[in-house]
Amino acid sequence: MRNAEATTAARANGPQRGRAAQPYRLMVVDDSAVIRGLLTRSLEADPEIEVLASASNGEMALNALARHDVEIVILDIEMPVMDGLTALPKMLAAKPGLKVIIASTLTRRGADISMKALAAGAADYLTKPGASALTSAEEFKRELLAKVKALGQARRHAVGLAAPQAIQRAPGAAEEPPEPQRRVLALRTAAREPPEAIAIGSSTGGPQALFSVMGALRGALRQPIFITQHMPATFTTILAEHIARASGYAAAEGVDGEPVRGGRIYVAPGDFHMTVDGARGEKVVRLLKTPPENFCRPSVDPMLRSLAAAYGGRVLTLILTGMGHDGLGGGRAVVEAGGTLIAQDEATSVVWGMPGAVATAGLCSAVLPLGEIGPFIGKLAARAGR
Repeated sequence: MRNAEATTAARANGPQRGRAAQPYRLMVVDDSAVIRGLLTRSLEADPEIEVLASASNGEMALNALARHDVEIVILDIEMPVMDGLTALPKMLAAKPGLKVIIASTLTRRGADISMKALAAGAADYLTKPGASALTSAEEFKRELLAKVKALGQARRHAVGLAAPQAIQRAPGAAEEPPEPQRRVLALRTAAREPPEAIAIGSSTGGPQALFSVMGALRGALRQPIFITQHMPATFTTILAEHIARASGYAAAEGVDGEPVRGGRIYVAPGDFHMTVDGARGEKVVRLLKTPPENFCRPSVDPMLRSLAAAYGGRVLTLILTGMGHDGLGGGRAVVEAGGTLIAQDEATSVVWGMPGAVATAGLCSAVLPLGEIGPFIGKLAARAGR
């Protein structure tokens, strides 16, 4: 940690003038000293990140949170004294706006606990390899840094502060928070034809958003629903089970070759792109091991391209919260085929990357707060029953 104690007093009193240019401020919480050290070194290899504190259990983490002005916490789940799931709501209550990334093992139990943590307010999750693998797990490090920066940038944007890399000043210039930029979005007319299929793409913050949208649509849709959420295997199995409980629909991971049926939810399984093939008349699910797109497998783009080819203009697509721009290319294919695209708005998104990409590209017929999306989809989809 870079002289954390020397800066504690200055940072314990909340936001101050000039804070915008400073690195993202983190705390690492894990009962393994080896994991804490490796995570800290991986994070601080990037000059835009500073680890202010570390802790070996939830109780110590809460005490450290009171002393350090932390923006983001990497939080382990299984720890002595106080576990991560118990500490999470206490942390969020103690520091509103705090972004918490759950660090979990790639197991069914880890996936189930992570889903509960996301429902309790965690912003995102990481599946951590074993301690011996961390030093060479470049993909894990890339994902770790990307998620930290995306969440840090979203948090600072929400309070009118710039991300570290966004500040460019002349020597001696005063440090002022940037003025929030007002975005003017061009909207398209929604397709007149009722949709025959509904597609949803999501990433960071996606599980919580999916539960909200599908809960609002409980029992209202006759169309098949295809969901690609950026998640690894095992996690997507648990996600489908949680969506089924939230929505009342039959929901499961897609199976290669299974026929598409209305009123069912197909979730892209981890490490496979999920597509739909309609070339021979009956539409069937296809799972592909083609290369990752937008650093992801499953990726939203292949799903949307295949749906545009299979259903033409009768596809209604929703892009929910998530970092990056996955869904932009596929969303363009849907719109060019005559389909309709809607996106979650910035204010209710954990990260306005994916929905922001399609919204600012002028592809959307609506950009809505999360609470309005379910009723809007229900209204458009209900045309199919007329």
